[in-house]
Amino acid sequence: MSELDDLDRAILNRIQSDFPLTSRPYMSIADEVGISEDDILKRLARLKEKGIIRRIGGNFVPNRLGFVSTLCAAKVPEDMIESFAKIVNRYPGVTHNYLRDNKYNIWFTFIAPSMEVIEANLENISKETGISDIINLPATKVFKIKAHFDL
Repeated sequence: MSELDDLDRAILNRIQSDFPLTSRPYMSIADEVGISEDDILKRLARLKEKGIIRRIGGNFVPNRLGFVSTLCAAKVPEDMIESFAKIVNRYPGVTHNYLRDNKYNIWFTFIAPSMEVIEANLENISKETGISDIINLPATKVFKIKAHFDL
């Protein structure tokens, strides 16, 4: 993390949680850390360009909005990993997709209006890819509330 200075760390700490709900949120953050709004925007653009920030946006609780979510695991042959991931990522509602060191080596999360929609999408993914070993693991209880990394 040597590419981050103290001001970058302060900005990253500030934007992770309780993002200001104002007409000019970056101005509010700039005032808090003691620089201009333009400087905040330039720093955030640089951090995004370097891949330190993936995205800035809201996180929603799916069931409070009438959606369901699930974690899926698939057993994908090594020579099909890239094509399988590309197909999965085309589906609306896939929020994360990871390669893991396990016989179930592709793990992805899915959010949709109903479990029936998710199951239909998983069936379509299986038909498109030829991968039939996909496990649907819906959560039964949420334990983790939020992640905040103190930089």
